[in-house]
Amino acid sequence: MAAPTIVKADGTVEPFDGSKLEASLIKSGAGSHTAERIRRTIESSIGNSVGTHEIYRRAFTMLRQDTRAVAARYSLRRALFDFGPSGHPFEDFIAELFKKEGWNVEWRKIIQGKCVAHEVDVYATRNNEYLAAELKYHNDPGYKTDLKIALYVKARFDDIWQCDPASQTCPIDHGFLITNTKFTSQAIQFAKCSNIQLLGWSYPHEGNLYDRIVASGLYPITALTLLKKTEKRLLINQGIVTCEQVRDRRDALRSLAITPDRIGAILAETQSLCAPAPQIN
Repeated sequence: MAAPTIVKADGTVEPFDGSKLEASLIKSGAGSHTAERIRRTIESSIGNSVGTHEIYRRAFTMLRQDTRAVAARYSLRRALFDFGPSGHPFEDFIAELFKKEGWNVEWRKIIQGKCVAHEVDVYATRNNEYLAAELKYHNDPGYKTDLKIALYVKARFDDIWQCDPASQTCPIDHGFLITNTKFTSQAIQFAKCSNIQLLGWSYPHEGNLYDRIVASGLYPITALTLLKKTEKRLLINQGIVTCEQVRDRRDALRSLAITPDRIGAILAETQSLCAPAPQIN
């Protein structure tokens, strides 16, 4: 019998590899026995072809029954998509991530270039180091940030870098293009050649967006499994985009008429999620 195939978000098809599923579960903090059990259950129940979303849904459901914090980590990529449709909550989350890493951050700052002024999504300073970041948020998991976007971002940073030094009040050492999805190979090739730094879900191989979120322990509010979608949206509208902010803003939970028992459970999940995930050698 032919091995089952999976259809990825971008439409590509490849053989199903249960070891990859098991590794991703362990990476999220699941124990080896739990990960193996979920992998075996899914392997025995899928047909000849299945979408990655369906595999994720089944694995997430089983994980949530076992440990909600691990399920929340496993759902991290989709939690970022739940920030949409607007890209502003994602921008706010990335700014909070840089702050967590020790940067002084300004949101949506206007910086004068040689020709025109530019609004950069994130401007950050740390120990006499300066960076600016252009963020590209996508609602479609199959969409990749491409060469056209990289060219556009490079042109903006070039204009800033060519500004008259005498009038430049906001220096930039590093120009970043950050996305919640992936980059095309051409965008990566161009960025390497043109001094633009990329940060995406799985790029670079080490120190990518997933790695930095897990290392910082700063998770999006949308990863919490005990909050309803409507509650998450109402909190996001109040500028609350991280689990830490939920923990520090109990008044916001009370304002949504959430019962004390549920608030206690939500805060417990938040505390468990913010704890560093186990390191897998």
